[in-house]
Amino acid sequence: MAKFLLAIDQGTSSSRAVIYDHAMEVIASAQHEFPQIYPQPGWVEHDPEKIWLSVSAACKEVFKTACVSANQITGLGITNQRETTLIWDRKTGKCVYNAIVWQDRRTTDHCRTLRNNGLEDSISKKTGLRLDPYFSATKLAWILNNVDGVRARAEAGTLLFGTIDSFLLWRLTDGAVHATDASNASRTMLFNIHTQQWDEELLKIFNIPRQLLPEVKDCAAQFGLAIEACLGGSIPVLGIVGDQQAALIGHAGFQSGMTKITYGTGCFAIANTGNVALTSENKLLTTVATRLDGEVTYGLEGSVFVAGSAVQWLRDELKVVDSATETEIIASRTGIVDNVFVVPAFTGLGAPFWDPDARGAILGLTRGTGREEIVTATIQAVAYQTYDLVGAMGDDGISPSVLRVDGGMAANDWFLQFLADILDIPVERPVNVESTVLGVAYLTALAAGILQSSEQISALWKLEKRFEPSMNSDRREFLVEGWSTAVSRIRNIG
Repeated sequence: MAKFLLAIDQGTSSSRAVIYDHAMEVIASAQHEFPQIYPQPGWVEHDPEKIWLSVSAACKEVFKTACVSANQITGLGITNQRETTLIWDRKTGKCVYNAIVWQDRRTTDHCRTLRNNGLEDSISKKTGLRLDPYFSATKLAWILNNVDGVRARAEAGTLLFGTIDSFLLWRLTDGAVHATDASNASRTMLFNIHTQQWDEELLKIFNIPRQLLPEVKDCAAQFGLAIEACLGGSIPVLGIVGDQQAALIGHAGFQSGMTKITYGTGCFAIANTGNVALTSENKLLTTVATRLDGEVTYGLEGSVFVAGSAVQWLRDELKVVDSATETEIIASRTGIVDNVFVVPAFTGLGAPFWDPDARGAILGLTRGTGREEIVTATIQAVAYQTYDLVGAMGDDGISPSVLRVDGGMAANDWFLQFLADILDIPVERPVNVESTVLGVAYLTALAAGILQSSEQISALWKLEKRFEPSMNSDRREFLVEGWSTAVSRIRNIG
Protein backbone atom coordinates (compact mmCIF):
# COMPACT_ATOMS: atom_id res chain seq x y z
CA MET A 1 0.00 0.00 0.00
CA ALA A 2 1.29 3.48 -0.90
CA LYS A 3 2.56 5.59 1.97
CA PHE A 4 2.18 9.32 2.45
CA LEU A 5 2.89 12.17 4.88
CA LEU A 6 0.39 14.68 6.26
CA ALA A 7 1.53 18.22 7.05
CA ILE A 8 -0.67 20.69 8.94
CA ASP A 9 0.06 24.40 8.64
CA GLN A 10 -2.02 26.32 11.17
CA GLY A 11 -1.59 29.98 10.19
CA THR A 12 -2.88 33.34 11.34
CA SER A 13 -5.82 33.52 8.96
CA SER A 14 -6.26 29.96 7.71
CA SER A 15 -5.38 26.32 8.30
CA ARG A 16 -3.91 24.16 5.56
CA ALA A 17 -3.42 20.42 5.24
CA VAL A 18 -1.12 18.94 2.59
CA ILE A 19 -0.47 15.31 1.71
CA TYR A 20 2.96 14.44 0.29
CA ASP A 21 4.23 11.19 -1.12
CA HIS A 22 7.57 9.78 0.01
CA ALA A 23 9.31 11.60 -2.87
CA MET A 24 8.11 14.82 -1.16
CA GLU A 25 5.78 15.69 -4.03
CA VAL A 26 2.42 17.30 -3.23
CA ILE A 27 -0.52 14.93 -3.74
CA ALA A 28 -3.30 17.21 -2.52
CA SER A 29 -3.87 20.36 -0.49
CA ALA A 30 -6.82 21.90 1.32
CA GLN A 31 -7.21 25.21 3.10
CA HIS A 32 -9.89 26.66 5.37
CA GLU A 33 -10.02 30.24 6.63
CA PHE A 34 -11.33 31.30 10.02
CA PRO A 35 -12.37 34.73 11.34
CA GLN A 36 -10.22 37.33 13.05
CA ILE A 37 -11.53 38.98 16.23
CA TYR A 38 -10.67 42.61 17.10
CA PRO A 39 -12.27 43.40 20.49
CA GLN A 40 -10.45 46.73 20.87
CA PRO A 41 -7.88 48.72 18.89
CA GLY A 42 -4.58 46.82 19.06
CA TRP A 43 -6.23 43.62 20.32
CA VAL A 44 -6.33 40.52 18.10
CA GLU A 45 -7.94 37.20 19.07
CA HIS A 46 -8.95 33.87 17.57
CA ASP A 47 -11.70 31.51 18.64
CA PRO A 48 -9.78 28.29 19.51
CA GLU A 49 -12.72 26.11 18.50
CA LYS A 50 -12.83 27.70 15.06
CA ILE A 51 -9.11 27.07 14.69
CA TRP A 52 -9.66 23.42 15.60
CA LEU A 53 -12.61 23.13 13.22
CA SER A 54 -10.59 24.68 10.39
CA VAL A 55 -7.79 22.16 10.94
CA SER A 56 -10.21 19.25 11.11
CA ALA A 57 -12.03 20.41 7.97
CA ALA A 58 -8.78 20.86 6.03
CA CYS A 59 -7.61 17.37 7.00
CA LYS A 60 -10.90 15.73 6.06
CA GLU A 61 -10.96 17.56 2.73
CA VAL A 62 -7.38 16.69 1.81
CA PHE A 63 -7.93 13.00 2.57
CA LYS A 64 -11.01 13.03 0.34
CA THR A 65 -9.28 14.95 -2.47
CA ALA A 66 -6.23 12.69 -2.43
CA CYS A 67 -8.31 9.49 -2.09
CA VAL A 68 -5.99 8.58 0.79
CA SER A 69 -6.99 7.05 4.12
CA ALA A 70 -5.36 7.62 7.50
CA ASN A 71 -3.82 4.15 7.54
CA GLN A 72 -1.78 5.14 4.48
CA ILE A 73 -0.13 8.02 6.37
CA THR A 74 3.36 7.31 7.72
CA GLY A 75 3.33 10.32 10.01
CA LEU A 76 2.12 13.88 10.39
CA GLY A 77 3.80 17.16 11.23
CA ILE A 78 2.50 20.46 12.57
CA THR A 79 3.73 23.95 11.85
CA ASN A 80 1.98 26.92 13.36
CA GLN A 81 1.58 30.62 13.93
CA ARG A 82 3.96 31.30 16.78
CA GLU A 83 3.52 33.19 20.06
CA THR A 84 -0.29 32.97 19.91
CA THR A 85 -1.34 31.98 23.43
CA LEU A 86 -4.02 29.68 24.83
CA ILE A 87 -4.97 28.23 28.21
CA TRP A 88 -7.32 25.26 28.39
CA ASP A 89 -8.79 22.89 30.96
CA ARG A 90 -6.73 19.70 31.17
CA LYS A 91 -9.89 17.55 31.53
CA THR A 92 -12.37 19.13 29.12
CA GLY A 93 -9.98 20.77 26.64
CA LYS A 94 -12.11 23.91 26.71
CA CYS A 95 -10.15 27.15 26.54
CA VAL A 96 -10.72 29.68 29.31
CA TYR A 97 -10.40 32.61 26.88
CA ASN A 98 -9.90 33.22 23.19
CA ALA A 99 -6.42 32.68 21.76
CA ILE A 100 -4.47 35.93 22.08
CA VAL A 101 -2.74 36.33 18.72
CA TRP A 102 0.92 37.21 18.18
CA GLN A 103 -0.15 40.57 16.69
CA ASP A 104 -1.97 41.60 19.87
CA ARG A 105 -0.60 44.68 21.70
CA ARG A 106 -2.71 44.75 24.88
CA THR A 107 0.27 44.02 27.14
CA THR A 108 2.29 47.06 26.07
CA ASP A 109 1.98 48.63 29.54
CA HIS A 110 3.07 45.39 31.24
CA CYS A 111 6.18 45.29 29.05
CA ARG A 112 6.88 48.94 29.79
CA THR A 113 6.65 48.31 33.53
CA LEU A 114 9.10 45.41 33.34
CA ARG A 115 11.44 47.53 31.26
CA ASN A 116 11.24 50.40 33.75
CA ASN A 117 12.07 47.90 36.51
CA GLY A 118 15.33 47.11 34.74
CA LEU A 119 14.43 43.56 33.69
CA GLU A 120 14.78 43.78 29.91
CA ASP A 121 18.49 42.98 29.76
CA SER A 122 18.16 39.84 31.89
CA ILE A 123 15.15 38.64 29.89
CA SER A 124 16.86 39.28 26.55
CA LYS A 125 20.06 37.49 27.56
CA LYS A 126 18.16 34.34 28.50
CA THR A 127 15.60 34.31 25.68
CA GLY A 128 17.19 36.21 22.80
CA LEU A 129 13.96 38.22 22.54
CA ARG A 130 12.95 41.84 22.96
CA LEU A 131 10.67 42.75 25.83
CA ASP A 132 7.59 43.21 23.66
CA PRO A 133 3.87 42.25 23.66
CA TYR A 134 4.60 40.10 20.58
CA PHE A 135 5.73 37.14 22.68
CA SER A 136 3.68 34.71 24.74
CA ALA A 137 4.70 35.47 28.33
CA THR A 138 2.79 38.70 28.89
CA LYS A 139 -0.21 37.36 26.95
CA LEU A 140 -0.26 34.35 29.27
CA ALA A 141 0.04 36.61 32.31
CA TRP A 142 -2.83 38.76 31.01
CA ILE A 143 -5.18 35.76 30.84
CA LEU A 144 -4.11 34.64 34.32
CA ASN A 145 -4.67 38.11 35.75
CA ASN A 146 -7.82 39.19 33.89
CA VAL A 147 -10.08 36.15 33.45
CA ASP A 148 -12.02 35.34 36.62
CA GLY A 149 -10.79 32.31 38.50
CA VAL A 150 -8.10 31.36 36.01
CA ARG A 151 -5.05 32.00 38.18
CA ALA A 152 -6.45 29.90 41.02
CA ARG A 153 -7.25 27.07 38.60
CA ALA A 154 -3.76 27.32 37.10
CA GLU A 155 -2.09 27.15 40.50
CA ALA A 156 -4.29 24.15 41.35
CA GLY A 157 -2.90 22.36 38.29
CA THR A 158 -6.19 22.01 36.39
CA LEU A 159 -5.18 24.19 33.41
CA LEU A 160 -2.59 23.94 30.64
CA PHE A 161 -0.81 26.59 28.58
CA GLY A 162 0.31 26.19 25.03
CA THR A 163 1.04 27.85 21.76
CA ILE A 164 -1.08 26.61 18.85
CA ASP A 165 1.09 23.55 18.23
CA SER A 166 0.60 22.33 21.81
CA PHE A 167 -3.14 22.90 21.63
CA LEU A 168 -3.46 20.94 18.37
CA LEU A 169 -1.24 18.14 19.67
CA TRP A 170 -3.31 17.88 22.85
CA ARG A 171 -6.54 17.71 20.82
CA LEU A 172 -5.15 15.25 18.25
CA THR A 173 -3.95 12.90 21.00
CA ASP A 174 -7.17 13.29 23.01
CA GLY A 175 -5.29 14.89 25.89
CA ALA A 176 -2.59 12.23 26.11
CA VAL A 177 0.30 14.58 25.26
CA HIS A 178 1.09 18.10 26.45
CA ALA A 179 4.26 19.06 24.60
CA THR A 180 5.86 21.57 22.28
CA ASP A 181 9.12 21.79 20.37
CA ALA A 182 12.18 23.93 21.07
CA SER A 183 11.47 26.40 18.25
CA ASN A 184 8.03 27.29 19.59
CA ALA A 185 9.24 27.27 23.20
CA SER A 186 11.91 29.80 22.23
CA ARG A 187 9.17 32.30 21.30
CA THR A 188 7.38 32.30 24.66
CA MET A 189 9.89 34.47 26.56
CA LEU A 190 9.87 31.80 29.27
CA PHE A 191 12.45 29.47 27.71
CA ASN A 192 16.21 29.83 28.20
CA ILE A 193 17.64 29.23 24.72
CA HIS A 194 21.11 28.52 26.14
CA THR A 195 20.13 25.87 28.70
CA GLN A 196 17.15 24.66 26.60
CA GLN A 197 14.95 24.66 29.69
CA TRP A 198 11.96 26.56 31.05
CA ASP A 199 13.63 29.18 33.21
CA GLU A 200 12.61 29.55 36.86
CA GLU A 201 13.69 33.20 37.06
CA LEU A 202 11.59 34.07 34.00
CA LEU A 203 8.60 32.22 35.43
CA LYS A 204 8.97 34.28 38.59
CA ILE A 205 9.29 37.57 36.67
CA PHE A 206 6.07 36.92 34.75
CA ASN A 207 4.38 35.12 37.67
CA ILE A 208 3.61 31.98 35.67
CA PRO A 209 2.85 28.68 37.48
CA ARG A 210 5.31 26.01 36.30
CA GLN A 211 2.64 23.29 36.07
CA LEU A 212 0.99 25.11 33.13
CA LEU A 213 3.92 24.48 30.79
CA PRO A 214 4.35 21.72 28.19
CA GLU A 215 7.28 19.34 27.82
CA VAL A 216 9.83 20.60 25.28
CA LYS A 217 11.01 18.15 22.60
CA ASP A 218 13.21 18.23 19.50
CA CYS A 219 11.57 19.45 16.29
CA ALA A 220 11.63 15.94 14.79
CA ALA A 221 10.55 13.50 17.50
CA GLN A 222 7.91 11.03 18.61
CA PHE A 223 5.23 13.40 19.87
CA GLY A 224 2.45 10.85 20.27
CA LEU A 225 -0.39 9.30 18.28
CA ALA A 226 -3.24 11.24 16.72
CA ILE A 227 -6.35 9.25 17.53
CA GLU A 228 -8.74 7.63 15.08
CA ALA A 229 -11.63 9.88 16.07
CA CYS A 230 -9.74 12.94 14.78
CA LEU A 231 -8.34 11.72 11.47
CA GLY A 232 -9.97 8.37 10.77
CA GLY A 233 -6.97 6.37 11.93
CA SER A 234 -4.08 6.40 14.37
CA ILE A 235 -1.21 8.49 12.96
CA PRO A 236 2.17 9.21 14.65
CA VAL A 237 2.93 12.91 15.16
CA LEU A 238 6.60 13.15 14.17
CA GLY A 239 7.37 16.82 13.64
CA ILE A 240 6.52 20.18 15.21
CA VAL A 241 8.17 23.50 14.35
CA GLY A 242 7.20 27.18 14.34
CA ASP A 243 6.13 28.50 10.96
CA GLN A 244 9.11 30.74 10.28
CA GLN A 245 11.64 28.10 11.26
CA ALA A 246 9.72 25.64 9.08
CA ALA A 247 10.11 27.98 6.12
CA LEU A 248 13.87 28.13 6.69
CA ILE A 249 13.93 24.32 6.54
CA GLY A 250 11.72 24.39 3.45
CA HIS A 251 14.32 26.62 1.79
CA ALA A 252 17.05 24.14 2.78
CA GLY A 253 18.60 26.86 4.94
CA PHE A 254 20.97 24.52 6.76
CA GLN A 255 24.20 26.42 6.18
CA SER A 256 25.29 29.28 8.43
CA GLY A 257 24.46 32.60 6.77
CA MET A 258 21.59 31.29 4.63
CA THR A 259 18.64 33.66 4.88
CA LYS A 260 14.97 33.35 3.99
CA ILE A 261 12.10 35.80 4.12
CA THR A 262 8.47 34.75 4.35
CA TYR A 263 5.72 37.13 3.28
CA GLY A 264 2.60 35.92 5.03
CA THR A 265 0.40 37.99 7.32
CA GLY A 266 3.66 39.54 8.51
CA CYS A 267 7.17 39.54 7.09
CA PHE A 268 9.73 37.32 8.77
CA ALA A 269 13.43 37.06 7.99
CA ILE A 270 15.62 34.37 9.54
CA ALA A 271 19.33 33.86 8.98
CA ASN A 272 20.97 30.61 10.08
CA THR A 273 23.79 31.37 12.55
CA GLY A 274 24.79 27.76 13.22
CA ASN A 275 25.56 26.77 16.80
CA VAL A 276 26.19 30.41 17.78
CA ALA A 277 23.40 32.29 19.54
CA LEU A 278 24.38 35.63 18.00
CA THR A 279 23.48 38.62 20.16
CA SER A 280 22.05 41.42 18.04
CA GLU A 281 23.19 44.99 18.53
CA ASN A 282 20.36 46.18 16.28
CA LYS A 283 17.20 45.00 18.05
CA LEU A 284 16.89 41.76 16.13
CA LEU A 285 15.97 38.48 17.80
CA THR A 286 18.03 35.42 18.60
CA THR A 287 15.90 32.31 18.31
CA VAL A 288 16.07 28.54 18.05
CA ALA A 289 16.00 27.70 14.34
CA THR A 290 15.91 23.93 14.88
CA ARG A 291 16.77 21.33 17.49
CA LEU A 292 17.49 17.95 15.94
CA ASP A 293 18.92 14.99 17.86
CA GLY A 294 19.52 17.38 20.76
CA GLU A 295 21.70 19.71 18.65
CA VAL A 296 20.56 23.33 18.53
CA THR A 297 20.86 25.55 15.45
CA TYR A 298 20.21 29.22 16.16
CA GLY A 299 18.79 31.92 13.95
CA LEU A 300 18.90 35.71 13.80
CA GLU A 301 15.39 36.96 13.09
CA GLY A 302 13.63 40.14 12.21
CA SER A 303 9.85 40.36 12.34
CA VAL A 304 7.57 42.88 10.64
CA PHE A 305 3.99 42.71 11.83
CA VAL A 306 2.29 43.76 8.59
CA ALA A 307 3.01 42.40 5.11
CA GLY A 308 0.27 40.33 3.48
CA SER A 309 -2.19 41.79 5.97
CA ALA A 310 -1.59 45.17 4.29
CA VAL A 311 -2.94 43.65 1.09
CA GLN A 312 -5.90 42.28 3.06
CA TRP A 313 -6.44 45.81 4.37
CA LEU A 314 -6.54 47.16 0.82
CA ARG A 315 -9.06 44.47 -0.10
CA ASP A 316 -11.25 44.16 2.99
CA GLU A 317 -11.19 47.57 4.70
CA LEU A 318 -10.39 50.10 1.96
CA LYS A 319 -12.03 47.91 -0.71
CA VAL A 320 -9.76 49.34 -3.41
CA VAL A 321 -8.85 45.90 -4.80
CA ASP A 322 -10.86 42.73 -5.19
CA SER A 323 -7.96 40.31 -4.80
CA ALA A 324 -4.25 40.16 -3.99
CA THR A 325 -3.40 39.41 -7.62
CA GLU A 326 -4.92 42.73 -8.63
CA THR A 327 -2.20 44.59 -6.72
CA GLU A 328 0.47 43.31 -9.13
CA ILE A 329 -1.54 44.48 -12.14
CA ILE A 330 -2.01 47.93 -10.58
CA ALA A 331 1.65 48.31 -9.52
CA SER A 332 2.88 47.22 -12.96
CA ARG A 333 0.65 49.84 -14.58
CA THR A 334 1.44 52.62 -12.07
CA GLY A 335 5.18 52.10 -11.71
CA ILE A 336 7.24 53.07 -8.67
CA VAL A 337 5.57 55.71 -6.50
CA ASP A 338 8.18 58.05 -5.03
CA ASN A 339 6.08 60.79 -3.42
CA VAL A 340 3.56 58.80 -1.33
CA PHE A 341 4.55 56.47 1.51
CA VAL A 342 2.24 54.09 3.33
CA VAL A 343 3.54 53.03 6.74
CA PRO A 344 1.28 50.08 7.73
CA ALA A 345 2.01 50.14 11.45
CA PHE A 346 -1.49 48.94 12.32
CA THR A 347 -0.30 47.23 15.53
CA GLY A 348 2.97 49.07 16.07
CA LEU A 349 6.36 48.61 14.45
CA GLY A 350 8.38 45.43 14.78
CA ALA A 351 12.09 44.99 14.08
CA PRO A 352 14.31 46.90 14.11
CA PHE A 353 12.22 49.63 15.84
CA TRP A 354 10.07 47.69 18.34
CA ASP A 355 7.70 50.58 18.83
CA PRO A 356 4.31 49.20 20.00
CA ASP A 357 2.79 52.69 20.16
CA ALA A 358 3.42 53.59 16.52
CA ARG A 359 0.37 53.60 14.27
CA GLY A 360 -0.05 53.55 10.51
CA ALA A 361 -0.24 56.53 8.20
CA ILE A 362 -0.25 57.59 4.57
CA LEU A 363 2.17 60.47 3.97
CA GLY A 364 2.68 62.69 0.94
CA LEU A 365 -0.93 62.79 -0.19
CA THR A 366 -1.82 65.37 -2.83
CA ARG A 367 -5.01 66.11 -4.76
CA GLY A 368 -3.62 63.92 -7.52
CA THR A 369 -3.13 60.86 -5.33
CA GLY A 370 -5.54 58.09 -6.24
CA ARG A 371 -6.35 54.47 -5.63
CA GLU A 372 -3.54 53.12 -7.75
CA GLU A 373 -0.83 55.18 -6.04
CA ILE A 374 -2.00 54.07 -2.59
CA VAL A 375 -2.11 50.41 -3.65
CA THR A 376 1.38 50.57 -5.14
CA ALA A 377 2.81 52.49 -2.18
CA THR A 378 1.40 49.81 0.14
CA ILE A 379 3.19 47.06 -1.81
CA GLN A 380 6.40 49.11 -1.74
CA ALA A 381 6.07 49.53 2.04
CA VAL A 382 6.59 45.79 2.53
CA ALA A 383 9.87 46.01 0.59
CA TYR A 384 10.99 49.04 2.59
CA GLN A 385 10.32 47.22 5.85
CA THR A 386 12.40 44.33 4.52
CA TYR A 387 15.19 46.80 3.74
CA ASP A 388 15.21 47.89 7.39
CA LEU A 389 15.42 44.24 8.51
CA VAL A 390 18.20 43.24 6.12
CA GLY A 391 20.16 46.39 6.99
CA ALA A 392 19.98 45.54 10.69
CA MET A 393 21.15 41.99 9.94
CA GLY A 394 24.08 43.41 8.00
CA ASP A 395 25.06 45.59 10.95
CA ASP A 396 25.04 42.42 13.09
CA GLY A 397 27.42 40.72 10.67
CA ILE A 398 24.95 38.72 8.56
CA SER A 399 24.92 40.05 4.98
CA PRO A 400 23.28 37.53 2.66
CA SER A 401 24.43 37.43 -0.95
CA VAL A 402 20.99 36.21 -1.99
CA LEU A 403 17.55 36.01 -0.39
CA ARG A 404 15.15 33.10 -0.75
CA VAL A 405 11.51 34.10 -0.42
CA ASP A 406 8.14 32.44 0.03
CA GLY A 407 4.61 33.18 1.16
CA GLY A 408 1.65 34.76 -0.56
CA MET A 409 3.35 37.95 -1.72
CA ALA A 410 6.19 35.94 -3.28
CA ALA A 411 3.81 35.25 -6.18
CA ASN A 412 3.94 38.96 -7.11
CA ASP A 413 6.71 39.45 -9.70
CA TRP A 414 6.50 43.24 -9.54
CA PHE A 415 6.97 43.20 -5.79
CA LEU A 416 9.96 40.82 -5.93
CA GLN A 417 11.69 42.93 -8.58
CA PHE A 418 11.16 46.06 -6.49
CA LEU A 419 12.45 44.14 -3.46
CA ALA A 420 15.64 43.10 -5.30
CA ASP A 421 16.11 46.70 -6.43
CA ILE A 422 15.68 48.19 -2.95
CA LEU A 423 17.87 45.56 -1.27
CA ASP A 424 20.42 45.56 -4.12
CA ILE A 425 20.78 41.78 -3.88
CA PRO A 426 19.24 38.94 -5.93
CA VAL A 427 15.96 37.44 -4.76
CA GLU A 428 15.16 33.79 -5.46
CA ARG A 429 11.72 32.23 -5.59
CA PRO A 430 11.51 28.43 -5.45
CA VAL A 431 9.25 26.22 -7.53
CA ASN A 432 7.32 25.40 -4.36
CA VAL A 433 6.58 28.70 -2.60
CA GLU A 434 4.73 26.89 0.20
CA SER A 435 8.00 26.54 2.09
CA THR A 436 6.44 26.57 5.56
CA VAL A 437 4.32 23.45 5.19
CA LEU A 438 7.06 21.83 3.10
CA GLY A 439 9.57 22.42 5.91
CA VAL A 440 7.54 20.53 8.50
CA ALA A 441 6.95 17.77 5.95
CA TYR A 442 10.74 17.46 5.62
CA LEU A 443 11.08 17.19 9.40
CA THR A 444 8.39 14.53 9.51
CA ALA A 445 10.18 12.62 6.76
CA LEU A 446 13.43 12.80 8.75
CA ALA A 447 11.75 11.46 11.88
CA ALA A 448 10.13 8.67 9.85
CA GLY A 449 13.41 7.68 8.21
CA ILE A 450 12.16 8.57 4.72
CA LEU A 451 14.91 11.20 4.49
CA GLN A 452 18.24 10.59 6.20
CA SER A 453 20.00 13.97 6.05
CA SER A 454 19.77 17.71 5.47
CA GLU A 455 21.83 17.19 2.31
CA GLN A 456 18.92 15.23 0.83
CA ILE A 457 16.61 18.14 1.60
CA SER A 458 19.01 20.63 -0.01
CA ALA A 459 19.02 18.55 -3.19
CA LEU A 460 15.22 18.83 -3.38
CA TRP A 461 15.14 22.67 -3.44
CA LYS A 462 14.45 23.99 -6.95
CA LEU A 463 14.66 27.56 -8.27
CA GLU A 464 11.67 28.89 -10.20
CA LYS A 465 12.78 32.50 -10.84
CA ARG A 466 15.63 34.80 -9.83
CA PHE A 467 15.18 38.57 -9.66
CA GLU A 468 18.35 40.61 -10.23
CA PRO A 469 18.65 44.22 -8.97
CA SER A 470 18.63 46.82 -11.72
CA MET A 471 17.91 50.14 -9.94
CA ASN A 472 20.66 52.74 -9.85
CA SER A 473 22.00 53.76 -6.46
CA ASP A 474 20.78 57.37 -6.58
CA ARG A 475 17.21 56.26 -7.20
CA ARG A 476 17.45 53.67 -4.41
CA GLU A 477 18.83 56.17 -1.90
CA PHE A 478 16.12 58.70 -2.75
CA LEU A 479 13.35 56.17 -2.15
CA VAL A 480 14.86 54.81 1.07
CA GLU A 481 15.34 58.32 2.44
CA GLY A 482 11.68 59.08 1.76
CA TRP A 483 10.65 55.90 3.57
CA SER A 484 12.88 56.67 6.57
CA THR A 485 11.39 60.13 6.85
CA ALA A 486 7.88 58.69 6.78
CA VAL A 487 8.68 56.18 9.53
CA SER A 488 10.21 58.88 11.72
CA ARG A 489 7.02 60.90 11.50
CA ILE A 490 4.75 58.15 12.83
CA ARG A 491 6.99 56.97 15.67
CA ASN A 492 5.90 57.59 19.24
CA ILE A 493 9.28 58.65 20.57
CA GLY A 494 8.01 59.77 23.96
